[in-house]
Amino acid sequence: MITTDILIIGAGPTGLFTIFEAGLLKLKCHLIDALPQPGGQCSEIYPKKPIYDIPAYPEILAGDLTHKLMEQTKQFEPGFTLGERAETIDKQDDGTFIVTTNKGTKHHAKIVAIAGGLGSFEPRKPKIENLEKFEDNGVEYIIKEPELYRDKKVVISGGGDSALDWAIFLSDVASEVTLIHRRNEFRGALDSVEKAQELKNLGKINIITPAEVKGIIGDDKVTGVVVEKKGEDAVIIDTDHFIPLFGLSPKLGPIANWGLEIEKNAIKVNNALDYQTNIPGIYAIGDVNTYPGKLKLILCGFHEATLMCQSAYKRIFPDKKYVMKYTTVGGVEGFDGTKKEAPKAVVKAIE
Repeated sequence: MITTDILIIGAGPTGLFTIFEAGLLKLKCHLIDALPQPGGQCSEIYPKKPIYDIPAYPEILAGDLTHKLMEQTKQFEPGFTLGERAETIDKQDDGTFIVTTNKGTKHHAKIVAIAGGLGSFEPRKPKIENLEKFEDNGVEYIIKEPELYRDKKVVISGGGDSALDWAIFLSDVASEVTLIHRRNEFRGALDSVEKAQELKNLGKINIITPAEVKGIIGDDKVTGVVVEKKGEDAVIIDTDHFIPLFGLSPKLGPIANWGLEIEKNAIKVNNALDYQTNIPGIYAIGDVNTYPGKLKLILCGFHEATLMCQSAYKRIFPDKKYVMKYTTVGGVEGFDGTKKEAPKAVVKAIE
């Protein structure tokens, strides 16, 4: 059985930053994630997509953010159970928890922090006959590696930020990009809409609205799509890849059966204090939680992780008084014996 101070369910950015904040308090962490690698959606869905609202980084790729968070936490020697889903939780008589995965791996922890992002997620698929036949044969719901589309013809369907952003990004990668949306108006950020319009005017992307993809052409691989534009006859557009980007359908999965208070597919927490759930000792941080004024931002998840760790320390050590020290003053002492601290000023008497 794996034992730890804090068991973190979810190895996305919020879960990874929790390791650092817990480490400052000398608390050990172990993480469970259903994905085969840390990073959550940043690694699995859009590793090459830039993020613009991380403090001190005007722009950073999602995959690079994961890498830097892993570097930051390395000194606190976290453990990982990857490729397994947290299935059941049992509270012990002493207030600790045993969490078992779908593969039977048991974890014993004093604190459980659910940092599962949006939970398990599935792409929303358009209703197109034989769509599944072409999955991984020209139909992709998530863009993981943009180089796959180098010098290829690509058709993207959707009207939100993902569809716009990837159409813009792939305009410099693919030989031809066509963006199809069933309405004339897009739901994405205004600057993205304006950029897409500019690229259309330059002939770098094609935009067809209001229209929908109604069929896929091909034998073993996609060679084209059938597009119906309102008021016009259907046409076939040659393409190597069809990418429907209609968002993800989030699901809490087995966590929804743990007795936690749920509201609109999110876990309710006490945001006035420490993001604890209705079960003492279980916290929810990041996109998986909800409370009045909640914002689903990575930045907010970092903040919630920090306060959660302070509360966890008090719960684990109720008789100890913790005096917070700024890292600029006390430095950072890792479990591996390393210590990072600012150079000390040289004190010298004036003669």
